[in-house]
Amino acid sequence: MCGIFAYLNFNVQRERRYILEVLFNGLRRLEYRGYDSAGISIDSQVADQSEGSPTLLVFRQEGKIESLVRAVYEEADLLDLNLEESFSIHAGIAHTRWATHGVPSPRNSHPQSSGPENDFLVVHNGIVTNYEVLKETLLRHGFTFESDTDTEVIPKLAKFVFDRANDGEGSQIVTFSQVVLEVMRHLEGAYALIFKSPHYPNELVACRRGSPLLLGVKELSDDSTNSTPFHEAKFPTNNGHPKELFFSSDANALIEHTKRVLLIEDDEVVHLKDGGVSILKFDHNNARSHGGLPRPASVQRALSVLEMEVEQIKKGNYEHFMQKEIHEQPESLTTTMRGRLICGGSSKAKSVLLGGLKDHLKTIRRSRRIVFIGCGTSYNAALAARPFLEELSGVPVTMEIASDLLDRQGPIYREDTTVFVSQSGETADTLLALQYALENGALCVGITNTVGSAIARNTHCGVHINAGCEIGVASTKAYTSQIVVMTMLALAVGADTISSQARRVAVIDGLFDLPNKVREVLKLNEELKDLAKLLVQEESLLMFGRGYNYATALEGALKVKEVALMHSEGILAGEMKHGPLALVDETLPIIVIATHDSCFSKQQSVIQQLHARKGRLIVMCTKGDAPLVCPSGSCRVIEVPHVEDCLQPVVNIIPLQLLAYHLTVLRGYNVDQPRNLAKSVTTQ
Repeated sequence: MCGIFAYLNFNVQRERRYILEVLFNGLRRLEYRGYDSAGISIDSQVADQSEGSPTLLVFRQEGKIESLVRAVYEEADLLDLNLEESFSIHAGIAHTRWATHGVPSPRNSHPQSSGPENDFLVVHNGIVTNYEVLKETLLRHGFTFESDTDTEVIPKLAKFVFDRANDGEGSQIVTFSQVVLEVMRHLEGAYALIFKSPHYPNELVACRRGSPLLLGVKELSDDSTNSTPFHEAKFPTNNGHPKELFFSSDANALIEHTKRVLLIEDDEVVHLKDGGVSILKFDHNNARSHGGLPRPASVQRALSVLEMEVEQIKKGNYEHFMQKEIHEQPESLTTTMRGRLICGGSSKAKSVLLGGLKDHLKTIRRSRRIVFIGCGTSYNAALAARPFLEELSGVPVTMEIASDLLDRQGPIYREDTTVFVSQSGETADTLLALQYALENGALCVGITNTVGSAIARNTHCGVHINAGCEIGVASTKAYTSQIVVMTMLALAVGADTISSQARRVAVIDGLFDLPNKVREVLKLNEELKDLAKLLVQEESLLMFGRGYNYATALEGALKVKEVALMHSEGILAGEMKHGPLALVDETLPIIVIATHDSCFSKQQSVIQQLHARKGRLIVMCTKGDAPLVCPSGSCRVIEVPHVEDCLQPVVNIIPLQLLAYHLTVLRGYNVDQPRNLAKSVTTQ
């Protein structure tokens, strides 16, 4: 949720129009995260110390980014703003907002300001949990508030700190980073912040605590200096080379500019000044120095290289990112398994290699229990993998929704292995649950799709899903790759069990062939589009699953809910007679997942009972099983290829993903940006 982007050019001439377009394009790359308003800030003039600090221009608009673009250029005309004016150094900030405190409106959009003079501006991703207390304090000191946001306390607090530190002095006695560090001392909650101020022209300061933020570095050629290249130096550094620097809450907004990034860590403050980067560490235990503002020492960090390409953030020949990502699943599954499945000449040589777990497998095998922890789609993926992990490990596997675990303060023991599943690796509730598990001494395993994410950094070990960039809010390829990773986890944990060797070999063979099975399922696209046409006017849809495919019913229903905005419910088929059966009549469409596995005969019984009550049935079955599940021919049947039972959820979810996609398009909704939802839930 929310998107942060900033751009600073140093020792390279850039026109105001160019700067605006960089900021607008950065926001466009963040659109998929979900938002309801947007805003930017740039300078009104070239910063010249002899003429004083430039006035900061702030533009904010409710609605889509293109509305902001139009509003900015219209206001530029009214202000007679020279779009061709050139800057050798300039810092601009931008933001897309997903409303939490206050309705979508220009006054609640970011950047939020310290007051009429815009002494401090802030863009913010996250939530300040103690903002009411801070607001009361600032009101007593004469500040007035214009918005309903929690964010507005941050720039006003920065101005309060700055004014008190200078205390009427004619010259500055505090640095920009010191002001930000003092602001952090008062803030509670999760946030990523970027500060801009006319008191510190051409400088930006960013910090984070619990919300993702990256720094991108793009060096431009300069033959006039022989100093160490920026990308080869450890921070802090300032070599004077021409360069462009970027802040973003998401790598997608950086990849078209540079692959060289710094993954900013919790409680780090990054200060851009004079073309250099300084990194300071906020110290909770020593936040103030000698009664004044904090003066922490700089820390050294090195740049990382993004493992993604510009093509991954483009739609290609597809109309929507969700459509593209559904059809990318054969390739994403292949990438997920590459180098991890070992297939020798004999059955004994078939194995799984998960390098991130190899030193911890013995501990996992000796665990008292394995606890899967996640939210939404990631929780469903873990639920799909649970039976196979229990089967091969012999260890009890329990499921926890991260927020519920925290609400209950459920017991976590030192003898437990806790597995944290998150596509982004930054999900707020999952991160808090991780901290809780660490405090209780459990072994913590991370399964994420984002290298360098908070979960990847803070767990003891883990596996990178490697499904590739996922832009659509509704997770598709990450879900199927998560199931495959957790299946490989089960194979690795159970590798020392002799009695399961034949089963393991069969599953490994099934994994090798899985991308081909998925390609086969994708050929059902037109069939699912026709089904969507029949269901487009419906108000509700039930899905019944059992065993491995209870998770499929939950995830399929979730997809229909989140993108098609249609009520849908995934139901454990074994619970059908304990209430849900009362809903059945000849009008309510019901999807029953009845592929051939150990629950097949039970699902046949469910179909018979629903048919006896004139249920409007759609049955997903294994190819060739249509006469067994619908002997009278009165059901609509979706036939999918047979795979090993633990892999069937990967195959079975794809028709439901396609159904949800086509329902959304037919109903006229935005597939990639569902109403009220965001890609990464980085606030509670």
